[in-house]
Amino acid sequence: MGRVGIVAALALGVCSCAGGRSAMSDPEGAAARASRTDRRHTVRAVLSQNVRVVVVVGGVPVRSASGVSVGHTMTPEGALTYVLTNAHVVTPREKEDPRFVVLVDLPTGDSQEFAARVVAQGSLPDAALAVLTVAGVALDAATLAADDEAGLGDDVVIVAAPYGRALSVSGGMISQVELGKDRRQVMLKTDAAIGYGASGGGLFSVETGKLLGIVEGYRTAKVSIPLEKETYSFDVPMPGETFAAPAAKIRRFLADKSLGHLVLSPSPEKRVSAVAP
Repeated sequence: MGRVGIVAALALGVCSCAGGRSAMSDPEGAAARASRTDRRHTVRAVLSQNVRVVVVVGGVPVRSASGVSVGHTMTPEGALTYVLTNAHVVTPREKEDPRFVVLVDLPTGDSQEFAARVVAQGSLPDAALAVLTVAGVALDAATLAADDEAGLGDDVVIVAAPYGRALSVSGGMISQVELGKDRRQVMLKTDAAIGYGASGGGLFSVETGKLLGIVEGYRTAKVSIPLEKETYSFDVPMPGETFAAPAAKIRRFLADKSLGHLVLSPSPEKRVSAVAP
Protein backbone atom coordinates (compact mmCIF):
# COMPACT_ATOMS: atom_id res chain seq x y z
CA MET A 1 0.00 0.00 0.00
CA GLY A 2 1.38 3.44 -0.93
CA ARG A 3 1.85 6.41 1.36
CA VAL A 4 -1.46 7.96 0.29
CA GLY A 5 -3.27 4.69 0.89
CA ILE A 6 -1.83 4.36 4.41
CA VAL A 7 -2.74 7.95 5.33
CA ALA A 8 -6.27 7.44 3.95
CA ALA A 9 -6.68 4.21 5.91
CA LEU A 10 -5.53 5.91 9.12
CA ALA A 11 -7.92 8.80 8.52
CA LEU A 12 -10.81 6.41 8.02
CA GLY A 13 -9.87 4.61 11.20
CA VAL A 14 -9.86 7.85 13.19
CA CYS A 15 -13.20 8.89 11.73
CA SER A 16 -14.63 5.48 12.53
CA CYS A 17 -13.47 5.65 16.15
CA ALA A 18 -14.76 9.18 16.61
CA GLY A 19 -18.09 8.19 15.13
CA GLY A 20 -18.28 5.23 17.50
CA ARG A 21 -17.79 7.45 20.53
CA SER A 22 -20.44 9.88 19.31
CA ALA A 23 -23.00 7.12 18.80
CA MET A 24 -22.32 5.65 22.22
CA SER A 25 -22.57 9.16 23.76
CA ASP A 26 -21.21 10.22 27.12
CA PRO A 27 -22.29 7.66 29.79
CA GLU A 28 -22.46 10.32 32.51
CA GLY A 29 -24.58 12.56 30.29
CA ALA A 30 -26.91 9.67 29.52
CA ALA A 31 -27.24 8.89 33.22
CA ALA A 32 -28.07 12.51 33.99
CA ARG A 33 -30.73 12.60 31.27
CA ALA A 34 -32.20 9.33 32.55
CA SER A 35 -32.32 10.76 36.08
CA ARG A 36 -34.18 13.85 34.87
CA THR A 37 -36.62 11.64 32.96
CA ASP A 38 -37.25 9.50 36.06
CA ARG A 39 -37.84 12.60 38.19
CA ARG A 40 -40.24 14.10 35.65
CA HIS A 41 -42.15 10.82 35.35
CA THR A 42 -42.45 10.53 39.14
CA VAL A 43 -43.65 14.10 39.55
CA ARG A 44 -46.32 13.65 36.89
CA ALA A 45 -47.45 10.40 38.52
CA VAL A 46 -47.74 11.71 42.09
CA LEU A 47 -48.89 15.30 41.57
CA SER A 48 -52.58 14.42 41.51
CA GLN A 49 -52.24 12.62 44.87
CA ASN A 50 -51.61 15.91 46.66
CA VAL A 51 -53.96 18.68 47.76
CA ARG A 52 -54.08 22.05 49.51
CA VAL A 53 -55.69 22.32 52.94
CA VAL A 54 -57.18 25.66 53.97
CA VAL A 55 -58.33 26.64 57.47
CA VAL A 56 -61.32 28.98 57.39
CA VAL A 57 -62.52 30.98 60.41
CA GLY A 58 -65.57 33.21 60.20
CA GLY A 59 -65.70 32.77 56.44
CA VAL A 60 -62.10 34.00 56.04
CA PRO A 61 -59.11 31.79 55.09
CA VAL A 62 -56.57 32.20 57.91
CA ARG A 63 -54.00 29.45 57.28
CA SER A 64 -53.02 27.00 54.59
CA ALA A 65 -51.16 23.71 54.53
CA SER A 66 -50.76 20.61 52.40
CA GLY A 67 -52.08 17.05 52.35
CA VAL A 68 -51.82 13.70 50.59
CA SER A 69 -54.65 11.43 49.48
CA VAL A 70 -54.13 7.96 50.96
CA GLY A 71 -57.27 6.25 49.69
CA HIS A 72 -60.97 6.51 49.05
CA THR A 73 -64.13 4.50 49.55
CA MET A 74 -67.54 4.48 47.91
CA THR A 75 -70.50 5.17 50.17
CA PRO A 76 -74.24 5.32 49.43
CA GLU A 77 -73.79 9.10 49.21
CA GLY A 78 -70.86 8.86 46.80
CA ALA A 79 -67.07 8.88 46.89
CA LEU A 80 -65.18 9.68 50.09
CA THR A 81 -61.43 10.50 49.95
CA TYR A 82 -59.07 10.32 52.94
CA VAL A 83 -56.43 13.04 53.14
CA LEU A 84 -53.41 12.74 55.43
CA THR A 85 -51.85 15.89 56.88
CA ASN A 86 -50.25 17.22 60.06
CA ALA A 87 -52.07 17.39 63.38
CA HIS A 88 -51.16 21.03 63.99
CA VAL A 89 -52.88 21.92 60.71
CA VAL A 90 -56.27 20.96 62.13
CA THR A 91 -55.69 21.95 65.75
CA PRO A 92 -57.83 25.03 66.53
CA ARG A 93 -56.12 28.03 68.02
CA GLU A 94 -57.61 29.93 70.96
CA LYS A 95 -61.25 30.97 70.43
CA GLU A 96 -61.30 29.47 66.93
CA ASP A 97 -64.15 27.46 65.45
CA PRO A 98 -62.54 26.49 62.16
CA ARG A 99 -63.86 24.68 59.16
CA PHE A 100 -61.60 22.98 56.65
CA VAL A 101 -61.49 23.17 52.88
CA VAL A 102 -59.50 20.98 50.52
CA LEU A 103 -58.46 22.48 47.19
CA VAL A 104 -57.73 20.08 44.34
CA ASP A 105 -55.52 21.58 41.65
CA LEU A 106 -56.52 20.56 38.13
CA PRO A 107 -54.27 20.17 35.04
CA THR A 108 -56.10 23.13 33.49
CA GLY A 109 -54.71 25.46 36.15
CA ASP A 110 -58.07 25.74 37.90
CA SER A 111 -58.92 24.22 41.27
CA GLN A 112 -61.95 22.57 42.85
CA GLU A 113 -63.01 23.26 46.42
CA PHE A 114 -64.41 20.62 48.77
CA ALA A 115 -65.49 20.75 52.38
CA ALA A 116 -63.41 18.49 54.64
CA ARG A 117 -63.97 16.94 58.06
CA VAL A 118 -61.39 15.79 60.62
CA VAL A 119 -61.88 12.09 61.43
CA ALA A 120 -58.58 11.22 63.11
CA GLN A 121 -55.88 13.17 64.94
CA GLY A 122 -52.71 12.18 66.75
CA SER A 123 -50.26 14.06 68.92
CA LEU A 124 -46.61 14.21 69.89
CA PRO A 125 -44.50 12.31 70.62
CA ASP A 126 -46.19 9.35 68.90
CA ALA A 127 -47.59 10.68 65.65
CA ALA A 128 -48.60 14.30 65.12
CA LEU A 129 -50.71 13.41 62.08
CA ALA A 130 -54.35 13.87 61.13
CA VAL A 131 -56.83 12.54 58.58
CA LEU A 132 -59.59 14.50 56.89
CA THR A 133 -62.38 13.06 54.78
CA VAL A 134 -63.51 14.80 51.60
CA ALA A 135 -66.94 13.90 50.24
CA GLY A 136 -67.80 13.97 46.57
CA VAL A 137 -64.43 13.16 45.03
CA ALA A 138 -62.28 10.05 44.50
CA LEU A 139 -58.70 11.30 44.31
CA ASP A 140 -55.66 9.36 43.16
CA ALA A 141 -54.20 7.64 46.22
CA ALA A 142 -50.52 7.56 47.14
CA THR A 143 -48.82 4.20 47.59
CA LEU A 144 -47.20 4.05 51.02
CA ALA A 145 -43.64 2.72 51.02
CA ALA A 146 -42.46 -0.16 53.20
CA ASP A 147 -41.47 0.75 56.75
CA ASP A 148 -37.74 0.51 56.06
CA GLU A 149 -37.74 1.53 52.40
CA ALA A 150 -36.27 5.03 52.83
CA GLY A 151 -32.49 5.09 52.90
CA LEU A 152 -29.67 7.61 53.14
CA GLY A 153 -28.94 9.23 49.80
CA ASP A 154 -32.26 8.28 48.19
CA ASP A 155 -33.45 10.83 45.63
CA VAL A 156 -36.76 12.37 46.70
CA VAL A 157 -39.27 15.03 45.75
CA ILE A 158 -41.62 16.97 48.01
CA VAL A 159 -45.01 18.03 46.67
CA ALA A 160 -46.64 20.76 48.73
CA ALA A 161 -48.40 24.10 48.57
CA PRO A 162 -46.17 26.65 50.32
CA TYR A 163 -47.66 30.05 51.10
CA GLY A 164 -51.10 28.84 50.06
CA ARG A 165 -50.32 28.90 46.39
CA ALA A 166 -50.74 26.08 43.85
CA LEU A 167 -48.87 22.81 44.32
CA SER A 168 -45.14 23.02 43.73
CA VAL A 169 -42.28 20.52 43.72
CA SER A 170 -38.82 20.59 45.29
CA GLY A 171 -36.16 17.92 45.09
CA GLY A 172 -33.25 16.59 47.09
CA MET A 173 -32.14 13.48 48.91
CA ILE A 174 -32.65 11.85 52.28
CA SER A 175 -29.85 13.16 54.46
CA GLN A 176 -30.72 11.48 57.77
CA VAL A 177 -32.76 8.51 58.97
CA GLU A 178 -33.51 8.46 62.70
CA LEU A 179 -34.36 5.12 64.28
CA GLY A 180 -36.30 4.43 67.47
CA LYS A 181 -35.56 1.89 70.18
CA ASP A 182 -37.36 -0.78 68.18
CA ARG A 183 -35.11 0.05 65.17
CA ARG A 184 -38.06 1.41 63.24
CA GLN A 185 -37.71 4.70 61.41
CA VAL A 186 -39.12 7.59 63.43
CA MET A 187 -37.89 10.61 61.47
CA LEU A 188 -36.52 11.45 58.02
CA LYS A 189 -34.53 14.52 57.12
CA THR A 190 -34.06 15.84 53.60
CA ASP A 191 -32.34 18.79 51.96
CA ALA A 192 -35.37 19.41 49.72
CA ALA A 193 -36.37 23.02 50.35
CA ILE A 194 -39.85 23.94 51.58
CA GLY A 195 -41.65 27.01 52.90
CA TYR A 196 -44.53 27.99 55.18
CA GLY A 197 -47.63 25.98 54.28
CA ALA A 198 -45.71 22.87 53.17
CA SER A 199 -46.58 20.99 56.38
CA GLY A 200 -48.51 17.87 55.46
CA GLY A 201 -46.91 17.67 52.02
CA GLY A 202 -45.78 14.35 50.59
CA LEU A 203 -42.17 13.12 50.47
CA PHE A 204 -41.91 10.75 47.50
CA SER A 205 -39.23 8.39 46.19
CA VAL A 206 -38.02 9.43 42.74
CA GLU A 207 -37.25 5.81 41.90
CA THR A 208 -40.58 4.21 42.87
CA GLY A 209 -43.03 7.11 43.26
CA LYS A 210 -44.06 5.74 46.66
CA LEU A 211 -44.89 7.93 49.65
CA LEU A 212 -41.88 7.85 51.99
CA GLY A 213 -43.16 10.38 54.49
CA ILE A 214 -45.28 13.40 55.40
CA VAL A 215 -43.58 16.75 55.93
CA GLU A 216 -43.79 17.70 59.61
CA GLY A 217 -41.76 20.90 59.60
CA TYR A 218 -38.42 22.58 59.12
CA ARG A 219 -35.75 24.24 61.21
CA THR A 220 -35.75 28.02 61.06
CA ALA A 221 -33.32 30.85 61.73
CA LYS A 222 -34.43 34.20 63.13
CA VAL A 223 -33.55 37.22 61.02
CA SER A 224 -33.72 40.68 62.55
CA ILE A 225 -33.78 43.96 60.65
CA PRO A 226 -33.14 47.05 62.82
CA LEU A 227 -34.91 50.18 61.65
CA GLU A 228 -35.00 53.70 63.11
CA LYS A 229 -37.46 53.13 65.94
CA GLU A 230 -37.85 49.35 66.20
CA THR A 231 -36.45 46.01 65.06
CA TYR A 232 -38.44 43.62 62.89
CA SER A 233 -37.77 39.90 63.26
CA PHE A 234 -38.98 36.92 61.29
CA ASP A 235 -38.11 33.25 60.84
CA VAL A 236 -36.76 31.81 57.60
CA PRO A 237 -36.38 28.11 56.70
CA MET A 238 -32.84 26.76 57.03
CA PRO A 239 -31.58 24.92 53.93
CA GLY A 240 -31.22 21.16 54.38
CA GLU A 241 -33.36 21.03 57.53
CA THR A 242 -36.72 19.60 56.38
CA PHE A 243 -38.22 16.85 58.55
CA ALA A 244 -40.82 14.22 57.68
CA ALA A 245 -42.76 11.50 59.48
CA PRO A 246 -41.69 8.20 57.82
CA ALA A 247 -43.88 5.45 56.40
CA ALA A 248 -43.60 3.34 59.57
CA LYS A 249 -45.08 6.12 61.69
CA ILE A 250 -47.84 6.78 59.13
CA ARG A 251 -48.79 3.11 58.92
CA ARG A 252 -48.90 2.74 62.71
CA PHE A 253 -50.96 5.91 63.11
CA LEU A 254 -53.55 4.81 60.54
CA ALA A 255 -53.77 1.35 62.11
CA ASP A 256 -54.32 2.88 65.58
CA LYS A 257 -57.15 4.99 64.14
CA SER A 258 -58.81 1.95 62.48
CA LEU A 259 -57.79 3.24 59.05
CA GLY A 260 -55.06 0.70 58.34
CA HIS A 261 -57.04 -0.71 55.42
CA LEU A 262 -56.12 2.39 53.43
CA VAL A 263 -52.49 1.31 53.12
CA LEU A 264 -52.73 -2.47 52.87
CA SER A 265 -50.44 -3.17 49.88
CA PRO A 266 -52.23 -1.09 47.23
CA SER A 267 -51.19 -1.71 43.65
CA PRO A 268 -48.81 1.05 42.41
CA GLU A 269 -50.10 0.64 38.86
CA LYS A 270 -53.71 1.20 39.85
CA ARG A 271 -54.62 4.87 39.86
CA VAL A 272 -58.09 6.36 40.17
CA SER A 273 -58.87 9.60 38.37
CA ALA A 274 -60.62 12.45 40.11
CA VAL A 275 -64.39 12.43 39.83
CA ALA A 276 -66.37 15.63 39.70
CA PRO A 277 -68.83 16.02 42.56
